[in-house]
Amino acid sequence: MTTKHPIGLIGLGVMGRSLALNLADHGFDVSLHDRSPQAVARSVADDTTGRLHGFESLADFVASLAAPRKVLMMVNAGAPVDDVIAKIAPLLSPGDILVDGGNSLFADTERRSAELAASGLCFVGAGVSGGEEGARKGPAIMPGGPVEAWTALRPMFEAISAKVDGEPCVSHIGPGGAGHYVKMVHNGIEYGDMQLICEAYAQMRAAGLDTDAMAAVFEEWNRGELRSYLIEITARILAQRDPDTGAPIVDVILDKAGQKGTGQWTLMNAAQNAVVVSTMGAAVDARVLSSMKATRLVASTRLQGPEARIDLPAAEWVELLRQALYASKIVSYAQGLDLMRTMSAQRGWNLDLGAIARLWRGGCIIRAQFLNRIAEAHADGQAPASLMLAPYFETALNGAQPAWRRVVAQAMLAGVPVPAMSASLAFFDAFRSARLPADLLQAQRDFFGAHTYERIDRPAGQSFHTVWPEVQG
Repeated sequence: MTTKHPIGLIGLGVMGRSLALNLADHGFDVSLHDRSPQAVARSVADDTTGRLHGFESLADFVASLAAPRKVLMMVNAGAPVDDVIAKIAPLLSPGDILVDGGNSLFADTERRSAELAASGLCFVGAGVSGGEEGARKGPAIMPGGPVEAWTALRPMFEAISAKVDGEPCVSHIGPGGAGHYVKMVHNGIEYGDMQLICEAYAQMRAAGLDTDAMAAVFEEWNRGELRSYLIEITARILAQRDPDTGAPIVDVILDKAGQKGTGQWTLMNAAQNAVVVSTMGAAVDARVLSSMKATRLVASTRLQGPEARIDLPAAEWVELLRQALYASKIVSYAQGLDLMRTMSAQRGWNLDLGAIARLWRGGCIIRAQFLNRIAEAHADGQAPASLMLAPYFETALNGAQPAWRRVVAQAMLAGVPVPAMSASLAFFDAFRSARLPADLLQAQRDFFGAHTYERIDRPAGQSFHTVWPEVQG
């Protein structure tokens, strides 16, 4: 009798191939299929365990799987996912499990789940973070969908995921599209985190630090409260030399950033749910503005401003930057958690923000030491109204805010753009304000549109309207 394999994988790009090898290393036989037979052959050839098995025919691929069949798709989001589903679904049986491990929009995941449920198939949207290295050595995995599907997938997902303090960086996120939603927010936070680091780098450059000195700073920061994967790789990037020119590699890379859409999805969802994610918004805007390279070059010769130079002792400035970066980072994560909390309540997902913080501690791109603090803030049923009000983070923000203000002010005076840091500080100041100028705004709305307003000297919920003087002209 031919042995049936516990899982199959479709899509052998960088992530799919790495996950397949990871599964094989952990003792799982994996059936492989790809539209490119060459990709299948390469993956099988790279396997030293003998546990990867290639199939050219999709029907043979499905037939090789043990019931209930478990198929992990690692293909590009959008139409390619629907195309694979259309081809494989007729070959599957009720109770079989189809997993989308790509960066799909959560709304698409919920649509696909409903469509496949009508045929008795279980659909799982699983966010996978960590890039090529994470997929190969241990990613963070965020699966959403039916609990019974999670039960079937759990042994494999826990085996291949990253481990922190012996705890696998994977857990069942919630029903429907919850897994892909949390991965989307993860990517939005990632946008903010990366932009904040880039702004610290720009200010170090304006202060006259060379790349070797900057690399040393980031190495030092990675030993403290800023310890994270992104800080670590930044140190390595700044120390790297271009083999062709001998110059620092960052000096020969064009300042034109790309993006794949998950940051924009986060912004659109936040707008739909009236949640402020200004740090992420600034990060997305910065990437868009960077892509306007030709126009920026023209503007650099015509629009005036100060020389981008910060004349402060390097050691003093670096310490101020460290505090400003940490405070801004807290705000970015707080906004992401606010968004997840809002959607969880709206969709009835019952997201465990503490568990999410714990699984983000390893494998994923935003893994960082202070995620332990976030997990602690949500432990034992605690649910602060905002991360910024949790005792540890309240203390950290209050302590950092003088340095934070000085950094943002100095950058503005020097003409060094710090959109994410300044957005974070503005959010902090608005959030802590007992009275905002929204009183005037609401009066304006009532003036031109009779939208009414509430009064501070009347019970909440009562509406009032003023008969305003007529405006001529």
